[in-house]
This record gives sequence, C-alpha cells and structure tokens, in this order.
Amino acid sequence: MKIWLDGGLQDIESARVSVFDHGLTVGDGIFETVKAVDGRPFALTRHLDRLTRSARGLGLPDPDLDEIRRACVAVLEANPMPLGRLRLTYTGGHGPLGSDRGDHGPTLVVALGETTRRPDSTAVVTVPWTRNERGALTGLKTTSYAENVVALARARERGASEALFGNTVGRLCEGTGSNVFVVLDGELHTPPLASGCLAGITRALAVEWTGAKETDLPLDVLERAEEVFLTSTLRDVQAVHRVDDRELPGAPGPVTAKAMRIFDERSGTDLDP
Repeated sequence: MKIWLDGGLQDIESARVSVFDHGLTVGDGIFETVKAVDGRPFALTRHLDRLTRSARGLGLPDPDLDEIRRACVAVLEANPMPLGRLRLTYTGGHGPLGSDRGDHGPTLVVALGETTRRPDSTAVVTVPWTRNERGALTGLKTTSYAENVVALARARERGASEALFGNTVGRLCEGTGSNVFVVLDGELHTPPLASGCLAGITRALAVEWTGAKETDLPLDVLERAEEVFLTSTLRDVQAVHRVDDRELPGAPGPVTAKAMRIFDERSGTDLDP
C-alpha cells in the first residue's frame, strides 16, 4: 500500500505523522472521502471545493489543489482496486500541545482503502444528542469526529448502520456521515443547510437530479415519512427499511427506487459532475 504524505508516495510502513501534529493533538484538521471506481475518482472537483471551504472555515491555508490532484492520481495508480475509499486529510501540522497553531505549515495525507458496494437498504436509529446548527464547525468537514464515533457505536449496538441527529431546536439534521431524505405525500424532502447539516456532495447531486425540496422538518417526521433514504459518498442513495423500531416495508419504495436509478445513471455517465 502506497500513501501520499507531504509531497510524495511512501510505503505504509514508513508513512508517519508527528505525534505533535495538530490533527492528532486537538483535532485541528479537515478531510474528504472520495469514491474511486476502477481507479477513477468521482466528483473530485466538488470534493476539492468543499475541502477549500472547510480549510477557510478553520483558518487553515488554502490547500494546494494541484498537488492534491497529483496525489490522488499517484495513489490510485499505485493501489489498483475496483472500488475504493480515497481519503484526503489536511491538518494544522506540527504544533504545540494546545489550541494555538505552530508555524510549520499543514500536513497533507492521501490514502486509499478498498471497500464494497453497500446493501440497497439499511436500518437507522435516532440518538439523544444534537447537532449545533450555530457552532464554529457547523458545515465544515473536520477531523473532530468523536461525537460521530459515539453515535455510530450506539447505532451498531441496535443493529443499524447509521445514527440520525436532530439539531438544538428539534429539527431533523443529518447522520454521522450521511444526509437524510424523506418522502411526504409522494414528495421528496431533505433538511436545508441551515439545519446544521453538512453540504454533502451526494446530497447536492441528489437534489439537483431529483428535484427534492429543501425543507425545515421536525425530527418526528421520521415517524410518519412514507419513505426514507440516506445519501453519502459510499452509500450513493441507500433506502432505509427501519427507523428505530418502525419498519418501512417494501424499501426501497417507488420514490427512493427512482432516485437510486437516476443517481446510478447520472453518476455513471459523468465522473466529475
């Protein structure tokens, strides 16, 4: 396995980041996960745009997108696989043991892991913790992921693959690593970015390609929605067949099945939409 670290490819045994890296000590970093099909990344331009927005939101220098593109090509060529998870990590770099940053400059890591296609449907649970729609990190894809780790562990304990959050005012927000869509009276809806959810790449494409409405929704909409599905880089569009103890028989329903078909068709014909 070859990994790109600070300017070039390295073996996995020799690729090491300092124990004083701010991404490790205080979670001062951002990342993107990019789907790679037969060595080709999907929607890379959109991912790099969001990486830059996240960097600016954290006050990090703009990442060198030309270097990152070169790194992606190099890593994908060095590690051939049919379906991969390409991980771009960009941190505050070597720094002091506190919240202040050092002056060594950022750290860039590009790595690749093999994955498999997700099932057509899955189970989700709601969790008692909230997303802060007004927080300093709202809308940024940062490496400060511990609350997602805790929530996802709760989901796994209950036989689900994802946990869904409300926000501080009781509105539906997002999953630990996904966006959520619901069908109400045959119409497709997803929470707006003002809810505090991440501006998911797959979410944006699904909205563009299906005409879904961005709607402020109460968390309990999950108790009455006719259909529910998730979107994310590795899920694409994935139906939900259970929310907590509520079964949604026949998932994927007709609206979800259409969204899945549209996404498969559109993404298959344009790798950088």
